[in-house]
Amino acid sequence: MAGRIRDDDIAEVREKARIDDVVSQYVTLKRAGGGSLKGLCPFHDEKTPSFNVNSARQFFHCFGCGEGGDVIAFVMKVDGLTFTEAVERLGEKYGVQLRREEGDDEPVRPRGPARGRLIDAHKVAQEFYAEQLASPDAVVARQFLDQRGFDQAAAQMFGVGFAPRDGEALTRHLRGRRFTDEESVAAGLVAHGRSHYDRFRGRLVWPIREANGDTIGFGARRIFDDDRIEAKYLNTSETAIYKKSHVLYGIDLARTAMKDAQQAVVVEGYTDVMACHLAGVRTAVASCGTAFGTDHARVLRRFLGDHDTTSGEVIFTFDGDSAGQKAAMKVLESDQVFASQTYVAVAPEGMDPCDLRLKEGDEAVRELVAKRQPLYRFALDNILLRHDLDRADGRIDALRDAAGLVAGIRDKTKVESFSRELAHMVGVDVDEVRGEVRRAASRPAKAPDERRTTRASEQPEQPEPARPALPSLSDPRFLIEREMLKLVIQHPSGVGRTTTHVSTTDFTHPTFQGVWEAVTAAGGPASGADDPGWANKVRGVATDPAVIAAITELGVEPIRGTSDPNPTFAVAYVYRLQELTTSRRIADVKARLQRTNPVEHALDYNRMFGELVMLEQHRRKLREGAVGQPGAAT
Repeated sequence: MAGRIRDDDIAEVREKARIDDVVSQYVTLKRAGGGSLKGLCPFHDEKTPSFNVNSARQFFHCFGCGEGGDVIAFVMKVDGLTFTEAVERLGEKYGVQLRREEGDDEPVRPRGPARGRLIDAHKVAQEFYAEQLASPDAVVARQFLDQRGFDQAAAQMFGVGFAPRDGEALTRHLRGRRFTDEESVAAGLVAHGRSHYDRFRGRLVWPIREANGDTIGFGARRIFDDDRIEAKYLNTSETAIYKKSHVLYGIDLARTAMKDAQQAVVVEGYTDVMACHLAGVRTAVASCGTAFGTDHARVLRRFLGDHDTTSGEVIFTFDGDSAGQKAAMKVLESDQVFASQTYVAVAPEGMDPCDLRLKEGDEAVRELVAKRQPLYRFALDNILLRHDLDRADGRIDALRDAAGLVAGIRDKTKVESFSRELAHMVGVDVDEVRGEVRRAASRPAKAPDERRTTRASEQPEQPEPARPALPSLSDPRFLIEREMLKLVIQHPSGVGRTTTHVSTTDFTHPTFQGVWEAVTAAGGPASGADDPGWANKVRGVATDPAVIAAITELGVEPIRGTSDPNPTFAVAYVYRLQELTTSRRIADVKARLQRTNPVEHALDYNRMFGELVMLEQHRRKLREGAVGQPGAAT
């Protein structure tokens, strides 16, 4: 309609549209001093609230970014509207009849259909889809809902509908409601190829709404086997009103409960949100067509009132399978955004909330949320599961991987207690953990762009990872192994049968293990006693170039401590070698013992304790044997 809105009508809009009521639809506000309200600014990212609303003066101002104004200015800014569109929206919502007077029209924006028209088109589409759910063609859609425990009332509560298989049904309906094809395409409801056609066809559809209840997009699930589009879910493409990284399904239903309960439950799909709300978990939301990210986290913070002093909680639900574990580790990147504590809830047998409700009832869904565990602990468990904690090298690798997680904890006052917990879980001394955590904290953090991974379909083919470099054969850690093998290669007659109980497991360097395997394959040290070509025979058995080179090296390097080794000298090295093996076994048993609850697993605990006593006695005998032999105090 031509002409500008009358000033007295605009004044009535300002009077009736209370700014605290309007802002609270986007931001959780809390009482501050002097009668003001305070919350997290919706216009810029911040940790502590600097966004203030004065309900007496009907004004807002952010001391962080400088944005401010009245209720109309707020709606213009937060929803990207013109002045006239903001007044029209508020007038409609608060029952103000707007009249126009002659004058210049508001300049037409050259950026496509107005936001209001796109919102209206979605409202018409949602009503159309909901009506179609009752049609004869929607039998499969209704069966799908029924099989997942959703009746007609549930479908109505969430606005679920059916997109007819006729590829132009919605297009014709929108035209009949006086929407242009340009508006329908701009809204993401209609696509254009050789002609205009419905974006969603033959699918069950969920309306995706803003916090104020306006529908701005749809999620559509495949339900027919002959659907030519293989993707299980289709979502509205990015439009002027729909940004998938900023949208949370169910936020319109959850926002009030989130504020009251200081809790948000993040699930993975539309049916999971439905199941949670119907089961009494009214704080559930889900991302739409994309993984939960930092932008989603910022949206949640606004509605939680997530300040530094908050006692709120954000609970993520994931399947218990590997994909769910990967999703949880990715969410850990967004954890730093929250002031609230973050948790993970994993249903038994890999079920999602929808399956859980269907199989075990509403109480099971509520119990799933109640039994959540800290996100940090869930991530730590997943890191440790990748390593064999019964092996010394596995514990070292686990410690290095987990130290970065501990070093990155937001609340630095908890680093010490988490370090102690990690020491117990891995089975190492807490001082080792502290040192590794300090080293991890000193390493520069990767930038967000470096941490971000591409989707599997976008990942370039990766070459086989390079084999990690082996430690030097001259490393002091392998001194006893090296000297023992030098004796075996150079003086097999002096060694004789003293190595009867030596095995590959007594060597920790992979190359030295290969040397001993070659010695064994060549008949053992005893067979080389009278063989001048013994060293060449051992080299001839070996196939690994590194092992062949090591045998040559060991065959020419002087023996430490003597120029004429005898069996007494050799046996001392055998004792020392086996003492080191026994010490490693003791460390392994101690690590398992440290990770075992003596009350819950008393039988295993007592068995390991007995094994530890026997190993300690055996090590003492080996040490006494080595000390009693001259020349081997290396």
